[in-house]
Amino acid sequence: MSYILALDQGTTSSRAILFDAQGRVVQVAQKEFRQFFRQPGWVEHDANEIWQSQLEVMLEACDRAHVGPTDIAAIGITNQRETTVLWDRKTGEPVCPAIVWQDKRTARRCEELVASGAAKEITKRTGLVVDSYFSASKLEWMLRNVTGAKKRAAKGELAFGTVDSWLLWKLTGGKVHATDTSNASRTMLFNIHRLQWDEKLLEIFGVPESVLPQVRPSSDVYGTTELLGGSVPIAGIAGDQQAALFGQACHEPGMVKNTYGTGCFMLMNTGEVPVRSKNRLLTTIAWTIDGKTEYALEGSVFVGGAVVQWLRDGLGIIKQSKDIEELAREVSDTGGVYFVPAFTGLGTPHWNPDARGTLTGLTRGTQAAHIARAALDGIAYQVNDVLIAMQADSQIKLKQLRVDGGACSNNLLMQFQADLLKTAVVRPRIQETTALGAAYLAGLAVGYWKSRKEIAKQWQVEATFKPTMKTSHRENLLQGWDKALKAAQAAPASRS
Repeated sequence: MSYILALDQGTTSSRAILFDAQGRVVQVAQKEFRQFFRQPGWVEHDANEIWQSQLEVMLEACDRAHVGPTDIAAIGITNQRETTVLWDRKTGEPVCPAIVWQDKRTARRCEELVASGAAKEITKRTGLVVDSYFSASKLEWMLRNVTGAKKRAAKGELAFGTVDSWLLWKLTGGKVHATDTSNASRTMLFNIHRLQWDEKLLEIFGVPESVLPQVRPSSDVYGTTELLGGSVPIAGIAGDQQAALFGQACHEPGMVKNTYGTGCFMLMNTGEVPVRSKNRLLTTIAWTIDGKTEYALEGSVFVGGAVVQWLRDGLGIIKQSKDIEELAREVSDTGGVYFVPAFTGLGTPHWNPDARGTLTGLTRGTQAAHIARAALDGIAYQVNDVLIAMQADSQIKLKQLRVDGGACSNNLLMQFQADLLKTAVVRPRIQETTALGAAYLAGLAVGYWKSRKEIAKQWQVEATFKPTMKTSHRENLLQGWDKALKAAQAAPASRS
């Protein structure tokens, strides 16, 4: 019996998951790694630590399952997107810390681009809102601020990549420097219409073409790795949110999923036609398979599940992330408390890097349980804001929202989400949809699965949450959220 191995490299941890032919989880290994906050607004990772953690869990999962290289049909990679790595082609060593997608050090540079009038052209070519979220300004910062980096890059001595490219380089021993179209579309350097690196964008950000990876289809044999004791093909790559869309079997235009991870990310499949947003959503590439590129509309919430980690690590009011639901259920509502978790600014549809996390409505009667419940509600409110924009852009009224990610196991959150959206929230039986999407893409490339129809048949419902809240109560809650949003965006922000 053979398996597909998915490497799921996230913002706070690396995971490896073995799937069988029915898309069932056979074995999982996971390891967290450090986050670095050297200055206000800066978020960094050690790229070597990312690699070591991913290698360790890959070996651990296979060892636990007693699986060798001959038992693995292919490897699929999915990754935190936009996080930027720059390394030495000769030594394979990073030249500086990886700059994480949440990092805001280049926010002022992005404001300059908007002020100069360049934003309209950038959006036209990339489908993205000009923001420090994406890779281009991060790479520009590295080239300008790391000693000797600009000259070395011009000589072809350095390689840039998002985390998928970094892992692929390490897995193949430096033989393959590539990415897929979904990850390339998140760099703000890639023309999503011509499907190639854009000369004008490279000029704007001062990026030499020699540092860029080759762009390949999402389902394709990229190369092989020998690190499992034998040759195993690496056959699928997709950014984590696109992988989740595929793993949720949202293969038809109009289908939508939302992932509740470190952030929350809602994607709608729009088929082979990119839809230009009028409501500050992102137009992005979903995947390229069998010569066809499909697109998606995306809304990005920067802080979703990360607010639960903050309650655990920052405030210490819970010991484990899973404890939040039990604590929140100690009260019937938030007691008028609103929590806007804008720790790194606000994403869709506000795109305000100066917004900051805000608690409103506090009284002497406010308890830890009220704050916990307000934190969960704050996640759902942000997702609702995204959906309003998405339905306006697509002119499609959502029939159901498919959900995944760690926080979707929280029934209290899912019910509140259904109440806010006024639509059914559907949780699949297999919730590891990000890793599963990467596995499916890899499996299709090597014939492990024959078609998307075969994959779609494997998707099964575990729970459905239907709206039950009265309209008047919902409207009152949303009015309170709007006031809290205004407070968060009025908060002073200090930023380098």
